[in-house]
Amino acid sequence: MAVLQVDMLANVAVGFGLSYALGFERQLRGSVAGDRTFALVGISAAAITVVAHTTSPQAIAGIVTGIGFIGGGVVFKLRTGSVHGVTTAATILAAAAIGIVAGFGYFLVALIMTAAILLLLEIPSIPFLKWVDARTYMGHVRRDPDLTVPDPSLEADSPGPGPPREDTKARP
Repeated sequence: MAVLQVDMLANVAVGFGLSYALGFERQLRGSVAGDRTFALVGISAAAITVVAHTTSPQAIAGIVTGIGFIGGGVVFKLRTGSVHGVTTAATILAAAAIGIVAGFGYFLVALIMTAAILLLLEIPSIPFLKWVDARTYMGHVRRDPDLTVPDPSLEADSPGPGPPREDTKARP
């Protein structure tokens, strides 16, 4: 029994360490969710997986559902219409996946996932890999028309959705 618990603790520790690395990167980049948030997600996902994977596999589905709420909390829309936090939300989901994979004991897979995610997050900052970053080519490619339609509710002169207010009606 003690040996089994040592294995379980190792799985949880790997989930913690790898997800902490993702959070460290996000915190360095100024994200609203940092190393503590990511470590909590990873260690929680690993612990739930270690304990529940043989007795209640649906608990793992519960992890993914719960992460949706956390991810939704870091995504926000500015008044200008731009959305921020999507990469951090996706990385939180990835941290949970790493925790689940580590919880199952697939350490090599979890390590490769972490390395790939860190590489992906850092591509814009690595000089010899900038050619892989799509943002490098954004000024040279025409955008899709659907992506450039402004939201009328964000216009300064627009009263927003619904009937016009009394003070904005045209006068004869």
